[in-house]
Amino acid sequence: MGRSWSLILVAFIATVPGIVLRASGTHVAAGIEALIFGVAILGGAFLLTWAAEVAEMDISQGLALAFLALVAVLPEYAVDLYFAAAAATRPEYTAYATANMTGANRLLIGIAWPLIVVLYWLRTRRRELALPANRAVEVVFLSLATLYSFVIPLKGTLSLLDTAVLVGLFVGYMWRMARSESGEPDLVGPALALASLRTRNRRAAVIAFFVFSAIVVLASAEPFAEALVHLGRGHGIDEFLLVQWLAPLASEAPEIVIACILTTKGDAQAGMGAMVSSKVNQWTLLVGTLPLVYSAALGHPGSLHLDDRQVEEILLTAAQSLFGLAVLCNMTLSLAEAAVLFVLFASQLFFPSPTVRYGFCLVYATLGLALLMRKRTDALQLFRAGLGLPTRH
Repeated sequence: MGRSWSLILVAFIATVPGIVLRASGTHVAAGIEALIFGVAILGGAFLLTWAAEVAEMDISQGLALAFLALVAVLPEYAVDLYFAAAAATRPEYTAYATANMTGANRLLIGIAWPLIVVLYWLRTRRRELALPANRAVEVVFLSLATLYSFVIPLKGTLSLLDTAVLVGLFVGYMWRMARSESGEPDLVGPALALASLRTRNRRAAVIAFFVFSAIVVLASAEPFAEALVHLGRGHGIDEFLLVQWLAPLASEAPEIVIACILTTKGDAQAGMGAMVSSKVNQWTLLVGTLPLVYSAALGHPGSLHLDDRQVEEILLTAAQSLFGLAVLCNMTLSLAEAAVLFVLFASQLFFPSPTVRYGFCLVYATLGLALLMRKRTDALQLFRAGLGLPTRH
């Protein structure tokens, strides 16, 4: 337990420089600011994640699911919220909102999913990880969100229509999850240390963690986002790429690390399930609220207009999601399939040409559709299970 409390202390300490810098109004070099506020978000995200896990012990299942889903996207959402709101007065910031959102989504399927499978193989020497049947709900609602996501690049905007559809899917997902069976939370490390406290102390600690880390994340989002933009402009680096890959790394790391710990401790199903659930939250709630935040900042209903690069990035993200779901439609992910997910993700990073990236879209879509045709019986069974319909034998 001593090590776990030390990790909690380290997470708190990581937030201090960001708090001091923001409270004092001091400005330093863009690279240093990006590092300080990025580390603050990382520390706050770890604290949020640990507190959210422990909170499952004290609140009802339906409330826990809705609340924890919101908590899970807060670090990522805080940065994207700032970019979407800023786009109301600075239209060029639409690109950064798109960059952050697509980067976060592609990291999950391209790195997190394969990483869980590799860790599972290293621990057990089994080459295929199977998800439990109750995870069909996540896969089905992720499938519905993915199918709709192809509409966004076709119309070239992120609008309140997208908000209605994607947030509606998120609400439906929460409703289905609240009706499904669930067990006790799998707690490890700092979360387990918090859970070991007496009930009153545990609840007080969880509330304190939530309040403190939410303040840190929200206060750090704007300076972190601006520091990344200024860093790119000052050093001739593509700001879009900095926002797309560095910002999500800070916010996604805690969830991925905890999923990896669960896997190495022998619960790979929980680790992989957490990553699939995170993808659902990102692809519905996060994407769906961007036009809402933009409209609120604008003062009237409005749409985020996408340029050619943003259309390409969203289409590539949707195509990757389609392939990932085709792989998962039989509720298993093999080592070979994980390798393909990672190789396709990693190789696209070296080809900024729009023509080549549209080629990757075609590869993802072709492989995905081919797999779905091959596994069509599994896919139909999955949808029936995920929607709560009787399963045909």
